[in-house]
This record gives sequence, C-alpha cells and structure tokens, in this order.
Amino acid sequence: MIAASLALSFSTGTASAQCGAASWYALTSKTASGERMNPAAMTAAHRSLPFGTKIKVVNKANGKSVVVRINDRGPFARGRVLDLSKAAAQKLGFIRAGHTPVCIAKVS
Repeated sequence: MIAASLALSFSTGTASAQCGAASWYALTSKTASGERMNPAAMTAAHRSLPFGTKIKVVNKANGKSVVVRINDRGPFARGRVLDLSKAAAQKLGFIRAGHTPVCIAKVS
C-alpha cells in the first residue's frame, strides 16, 4: 500500500515530486475550474496545484508516463494524490486495476 507519508510538497520554482496512489474517473460534469470534464482529455484532479499546471505522471508499477493538466480538485479518497481522466489512466495502463502507485512532478 502506498503511504500518504511518501508525499513531498510542491514548491514554487523547484523540481519537486509527490508520490502516492492515483485513481481515474470519467464523469462529464463540471470540474472545479469550471470546464466540463472530458474523459478523453489528458487532465487530472489534485488537491492544491493551481489549475492549468502541467505535471508528468509516472506509473511506478510499469514505468509508463504521461503529461496531464490540472483542471479539477480531488481526489477525496484517503491516501490518493491524484485523480486522472480515463484517457490518462489508459495511457498509464491501469484502467482495469482502478488505481496504481504514481510519482508526479511539475513540467516546466
């Protein structure tokens, strides 16, 4: 199990990383940023990163990676650091599992 204590804080202007569990969702409701959730887009929900921030997500289980844009708030499940769109989860290879260990870092 991925412990929430693995998380490192993001800090402005530095190459910080955060690790933990990620899940995916495919709703079509409005996101916290005001845009409609698009399951086919490369987007994600994070608790505190500013909307529009681009991050690289690496699936620790298989090494696959993807760049996504933060457009929503969450995840609200304990121990998770990121909720990804269905398309991003598909590229990372964890649709069937529903969640996976990841590390994320800001893209400059």
